[in-house]
Amino acid sequence: VQLQASGGGQAQAGGSPRLSCVGSGRTFSSYGLGWFRQAPGKERERAAAISWSGASTYYADAVKGRFHISRDNSKKTVYLDMYNLKPEDTAVYYCGAKFKVPYGGDWSTFSSNTVDHWGEGTQVTVSS
Repeated sequence: VQLQASGGGQAQAGGSPRLSCVGSGRTFSSYGLGWFRQAPGKERERAAAISWSGASTYYADAVKGRFHISRDNSKKTVYLDMYNLKPEDTAVYYCGAKFKVPYGGDWSTFSSNTVDHWGEGTQVTVSS
C-alpha cells in the first residue's frame, strides 16, 4: 500500500480543514488507517485511527470531540476532518496503514512504532 496525504497548510484557530490520504493497492480495504502527527521537538503520536472494517475508531484525548476520521474504500481514501483547530494542533500530519488492525479490538496494536506503511507528511500550521 502506498499512501499520499494532502490538505495541509496554514489555518486559523477555530478553523476546520480536511486532510485526505489516498492509497493504492488492491488490499487497501484490509488495512486499518490512522492519522499521526509530529510537532517540532516531539515524538510522532497517533491522533486518530479507523479499523480496517470501518466499524471502530480511535481518538487521542487531545483531539477527541474535535477531529473525525472516516474512510471511503471505493476511493481508497481516508479523511481527517479537523474542527475547532488550536495552535497546539500545529504539526506534520502523516497517514499510516497497518494490516487488519486493531488486533482483537486493541488499539495499542496500531501505534507509530507498528505502522506498516507511511505516507509523506503534510504540514498543518495553526495561528491564533
